[in-house]
Amino acid sequence: MKLKDKYMKAADVIKNAGAIVITAGAGMGVDSGLPDFRGDKGFWKAYPMYESLGINFYDAANPAHFARNPAFGWGFYGHRTNLYRKTVPHEGFYILLKWIEKYCLDYFVVTSNVDGQFQKAGFAEENVFEVHGSIHYLQCSKPCSMTIWENNENILVDQNTMQAQHILKCPNCGDVARPNILMFCDFSWVGMRTNHQEDDFEEYLRNHCDDPLVVVEMGAGTAIPTIRRLSARLGNRHKATVIRINPREPQISEPHLSFDCGSLEGLRGIDNFLEGTEL
Repeated sequence: MKLKDKYMKAADVIKNAGAIVITAGAGMGVDSGLPDFRGDKGFWKAYPMYESLGINFYDAANPAHFARNPAFGWGFYGHRTNLYRKTVPHEGFYILLKWIEKYCLDYFVVTSNVDGQFQKAGFAEENVFEVHGSIHYLQCSKPCSMTIWENNENILVDQNTMQAQHILKCPNCGDVARPNILMFCDFSWVGMRTNHQEDDFEEYLRNHCDDPLVVVEMGAGTAIPTIRRLSARLGNRHKATVIRINPREPQISEPHLSFDCGSLEGLRGIDNFLEGTEL
């Protein structure tokens, strides 16, 4: 199918949908200037100071650091927190919101990203399912309880050593706090917030079991396939169509649609047909 025909078909699917599920991986943030940590080289490009230490993303994103060397653990996550707070969501987020409003689409966002960019762009908190948690929430590193609280801390990080100058503490027991994120080899993550989000998402799906469903997936790769598996499961539903936007791994079987480009480029292409401004 020619690219123009695919864009036209995607636009038609969106116009005739009864509900929309937006699924997103790390590639969704690339157009906002965020790193996707793809492979060791991608991680070291974003964090060159770790290359000399021989530390990759798997090593850095490990909850053991908060027990062994919390300044190191918070060096990585403090830097990411500050980065995400400064980042401005790209135009693609607002294109999706425009579709939701224009076509009166009930929606839900499911993302493996922990950056909070969907909420920052204006998506309702109660319509977002963050499968790996959020960097903007904290928990005790033990944990001493199931308490989760908002991360309003100012985290200063020495850019040369990647050591945090301020260690966040649990208000209940005084031990080290950590982000409420599911990390690698993580047996202490408090998943209650995410579990509630998942329950809300499953209820949303039940409410739309008979409606034409469009799934718009962006930037979700196969290395950590959580989002792609979800999109595939949703695509098996009656009257469901998946639109996959991915510059490296766009493959998907018909009748679903794929676009081998970045998230913003793909969303703009579809939007041009919805607005009648296609070239």
